[in-house]
Amino acid sequence: IEAPAQTLALAAPLARASAHPLARALAAEAGPGPRATDVVETAGQGVEGLIDGRRARLGRASFVGLEGVRVGETELWFAYEGDTCVRFRFSDQLRPDAAQTIAELRALGLSVEILSGDLEGPVARAAQTLDINHWRSGLTPQDKAAAIDALTAQGRKVLMVGDGLNDTAALAKAHAAMAPGAALDASQNAADLVFSGEALGAVADSIRVARAARSRALENFGFSAVYNLGAIPLAMLGFVNPLIAALAMSGSSLVVTLNALRMHGAGKA
Repeated sequence: IEAPAQTLALAAPLARASAHPLARALAAEAGPGPRATDVVETAGQGVEGLIDGRRARLGRASFVGLEGVRVGETELWFAYEGDTCVRFRFSDQLRPDAAQTIAELRALGLSVEILSGDLEGPVARAAQTLDINHWRSGLTPQDKAAAIDALTAQGRKVLMVGDGLNDTAALAKAHAAMAPGAALDASQNAADLVFSGEALGAVADSIRVARAARSRALENFGFSAVYNLGAIPLAMLGFVNPLIAALAMSGSSLVVTLNALRMHGAGKA
């Protein structure tokens, strides 16, 4: 974060009251202290509240009253109502396992896209670093949800991975959704699966486990069908001793159980 300590202290009370990742980073940089009151957070825009009785806003340039401001970096703006605006600039860092996870997802036959509310410059650099051709920046929560709807209309089954308040609508729209354990409560509630920690490798692991589970389930249905269509009719017609049929049934259950145990280690690359 590029900002002097005195400027950080001004915006910190609002940042501490916000759930947005950038605001949380600003609050962590400023350290512990008071929180703003009467706080209202607008998804995709920013947060406003009272600091020592004065109304203030923290968020996009347009949210704090600046129109027509050209921005090319990840930033937040802070201003007291009717007062001078202050800009905070942030530098983004990719998660350490991001590139490896993208490679694993592609090896699984999946395509990867970025849907981001961040500015074009940082998103473009991240996409270039990760060799992702399809990316969109500056999206509102409604834009992200609409993008999921558009992909679904194309017959795609979308897995959405997100951790912010802006991702909640898209997570709810997706065919399947995942959020890290460090994500906001709203994102975790909208997700189908919450993985521990922040490492992205859990995404590829989960897909491998899901595919293996589906394969085992279909195999077990096949084993059960063979027994039900074979042993039971023969026993009913008297061609098989009932004791033999009962043993066959136990054997069928044992085969299904042993087959299910093959799931052990299915999520490992």
